[in-house]
Amino acid sequence: MAVNPEISVKPAHRATMWKALLLFVSVRAIVLLVLWALASVRDRSVRLVFVRWDAQWYRRIAEHGYGFTASTSDGRHLSDYAFFPAQPLIERLIHFLTGLSALDAGIVISAVSSVIAAAGIYQIARAIYDEKVAFYSTFLWAAIPIGIVESMSYSESLFTALAAWSLYFTLRRNWVVAAALASFASFTRPVGLAVCLAVIISLLIEIRSQRILAKPSHLFAIFLAPSGWILYLGYVSIKVKSFSGYFAIESRWGNGFDAGAHFLKWCVHLLFSKSVFSGIAVLIAVGLLIWLLVICFQQNQPVPLLVFATALVAIALTTSGYFGSKPRYLLPGFPLLFPIARVIERQSTVRKILAVISLTIVAGVYGAYWLLGNGPP
Repeated sequence: MAVNPEISVKPAHRATMWKALLLFVSVRAIVLLVLWALASVRDRSVRLVFVRWDAQWYRRIAEHGYGFTASTSDGRHLSDYAFFPAQPLIERLIHFLTGLSALDAGIVISAVSSVIAAAGIYQIARAIYDEKVAFYSTFLWAAIPIGIVESMSYSESLFTALAAWSLYFTLRRNWVVAAALASFASFTRPVGLAVCLAVIISLLIEIRSQRILAKPSHLFAIFLAPSGWILYLGYVSIKVKSFSGYFAIESRWGNGFDAGAHFLKWCVHLLFSKSVFSGIAVLIAVGLLIWLLVICFQQNQPVPLLVFATALVAIALTTSGYFGSKPRYLLPGFPLLFPIARVIERQSTVRKILAVISLTIVAGVYGAYWLLGNGPP
């Protein structure tokens, strides 16, 4: 089984791609406008909303480096080593070059990275399907209900940009470039391991299917892909003088692998409490998520995308942690949007317009409601 034997990656039609990116930017602008309007009603600052929670941890790392620990009211000690370094390092660089604060630099990173990610998503969808599916895939990543995170001083947009282009170069069998981008992705978020697996498994399948000897560049790519992840975990281990240092730190944050036990317990609690409708909504969302993943397999998406999407879904559903943040952990899972884009593409012009308008409104309203809530997204 080859990585994708039928794929023929051609240069994108620039006019269509620019239209897709223009629509992406327009949708994001509308979502931000809705957020601004609702925030004004509540006398809230949009900028301050964008730089809360994780953004403040990244800011502190960018300004002072690692080594800060916060104590909580329940007796936990939360270390900043839980946050991977790519985002704060770039924030520090932008501050050095432009004088922007680390928080504002984080917003700039997300804004630019989201467009770069959209371009990567377009290129991948066009390579697998066609320009129309690519167009609507790009739109969907802009109009996804949790897409408001793409504008925050968080690392999701940066990670998605690196992941998308790594997978694109994997499809093109440019293994070293794909591995280098995977390495940066794994230096950005712990879930970057999903990108590394996609590159490495695809390369191994390619070597086996073609019955060729591994070249030095192949071996280099295999070791390069997870290097960012390995280097950072090694750095944390040295700093805290424990081989399992990073995982111990994550456990104090309430994160870790538990085969989905905490998530299931939380769902059951919702179903048998006053939040029964929220519990039903969560179960429907999980069912939809798994259904989309199954469709990705049924539609024979290329191996790199299937590995990446499966790993993301598995990590989201089998790890503990703050459950309100789980939706944004799936934000980079753009292969799951391709089946929806194919459905939209087949509709009449009127239905396409209605889909674009309605999904944009939902993204704006839900994003504002979610972000203006009490808990972190």
